[in-house]
Amino acid sequence: MIFGRHINQYYLRYAPMLFIGMAALLLVDLLQLAIPNLYQLVINGINQGIVEIDGVKVSFDMVFLLDRICMPMTGIILAIVFGRFLWRVMFFGAAVRVEAKLRENMFDNCRWLSCDYYQHNKVGNLMSLFTNDLDTVQECFGWGIMMFLDTLFLGALAIAKMWRMDAALTLLSLIPMVFLLASATVVGRYMMVKWDIRQEAFSKLSDFSQESFSGIAVIKAFVKEARELLAFQKLNIENEKANIDHTKASVLLRILVTMFVESVICIILGYGGYLVYKGVFNAGELVEFIGYFNAVVWPIMAVSELIDMTSRGKASLNRIGELLDAEPTITDRPGAAALEDARGEIHFENLCFHYPGENREVLSNITCTIKAGEQVGIVGKTGAGKTTLVDLLLRTYNVDDGMIFLDGREINDLTIASVREIFAYVPQDNFLFSDTIARNIAFGNDGNVSRMEYIETAAEMADIGEDICGFTAGYDTVLGERGVTVSGGQKQRISIARALMKDAPVLILDDSVWAVDTRAERAILQNLRTVREGRTTLLIAHRISTIEQMDRILFLENGRLTAVGSHKRLYDSCPSYHRMVELQKLEENGEDENA
Repeated sequence: MIFGRHINQYYLRYAPMLFIGMAALLLVDLLQLAIPNLYQLVINGINQGIVEIDGVKVSFDMVFLLDRICMPMTGIILAIVFGRFLWRVMFFGAAVRVEAKLRENMFDNCRWLSCDYYQHNKVGNLMSLFTNDLDTVQECFGWGIMMFLDTLFLGALAIAKMWRMDAALTLLSLIPMVFLLASATVVGRYMMVKWDIRQEAFSKLSDFSQESFSGIAVIKAFVKEARELLAFQKLNIENEKANIDHTKASVLLRILVTMFVESVICIILGYGGYLVYKGVFNAGELVEFIGYFNAVVWPIMAVSELIDMTSRGKASLNRIGELLDAEPTITDRPGAAALEDARGEIHFENLCFHYPGENREVLSNITCTIKAGEQVGIVGKTGAGKTTLVDLLLRTYNVDDGMIFLDGREINDLTIASVREIFAYVPQDNFLFSDTIARNIAFGNDGNVSRMEYIETAAEMADIGEDICGFTAGYDTVLGERGVTVSGGQKQRISIARALMKDAPVLILDDSVWAVDTRAERAILQNLRTVREGRTTLLIAHRISTIEQMDRILFLENGRLTAVGSHKRLYDSCPSYHRMVELQKLEENGEDENA
């Protein structure tokens, strides 16, 4: 069995199933212990020709054999088969339900954890929690309960019957078992440490494999297959060593069990044979005693197996508990209200920000207002803080009070869900799901693909409709993992269509047209001006040509807002902006001449 804060509740929740399984297991154990007595009757009947039942001597003949041995044995066997089926359904059924519920709780908690959690915990490690560790906990819950109860019921009943037959022989039989339990406890603690190391090694191996498969195109492009193989081989060897260390401890435990059990068999045959010689026992009673001891062997072995299993289960449950106990760093404050009927006005007031754990300010003293319905471009060199600025709008990170306002309301006074609901976001790293193009676009509208006309309109606005129609399956084309089956430009435009499908008060495009050609870029920008008229749009770009037609432009330098205004005004009044424009013109002219 396994206990812990995150699993104790399920013993009560599935108590009816566990009680039925317990009753079935007790019935099976009682019936099992009736079999050695039948063996005793057969042995004595063969040797003596008569058997003694409740002080009455009965002739051992075919009628007795059929009525008192074969028929009861058949009934016992059928009842045992039914009982074993029933307790397996109950115990293992409850264990599967516990596993499913834990997995659901883990995934549910993962949904709410903040981005910084995933920056420190890799995907491979998380996946090992959802696979290996959950399987181990499920095994401990199902098999663990069965082993514990079977050890308790069968062991206690068998020892009681052995004690009634001969107390001295029973004590001699159990002395080695005490040493076995002591040894198993010490080895079990050692195995728990080794299991934790094994799981950690598996997590590293899983994480490396996941990253390698995701980046296989880069690995092939740089001809680094051999390097990746060597790195994988190193992790694989570490995983192998961790498994071998745990297996050595497990084998040692089983050797101890075998050694002590065989020693007890020697004691029973030696001293029990002496009792038969002295007339204290007859041959049938010795066979019956050995039958009861054989029933005890399984509980004794189950104890060692239970210690092994529990040590693994505790280590896995601790790892799972770390995920379930993890709390989001970005949460609603008490009394936070929902933002309703949003207009899309944004105001920054002396906004300063540095990433958690770092001292360097990424944004410094930014103050400006973006009016509702305004189309604003955000431009600056790499690392100027453009993406960070919109991340703060989406509450990806915490900011101090009084720095960001939406429709005149302090952002920290609003619920996170309602804040994010007013934004449609196209990030730099466009992510597409392994699903149809239609469902990827409809994801911005709860994944509803019943209204294809809206999906097609969004695709046309993103200038990807013609490309989609060129695919064999059209909008039903299934994309590969992370959209690897389409080009970078197509991936960007599908992501833009997904954002347009949401039809949110504020649209954020974070450098989302860099991979498309100039014709497609002009078409997308023109469509945005048309379809987004009267709604707020924030467009982050590196190319000045992308944002020069915006109502206003925010120019960032080293985390500071250097200038705000139209393209012409910034070109005339901001030397840094002017220099960026001229440099980009030189680059474009150079590319035209080379072409």
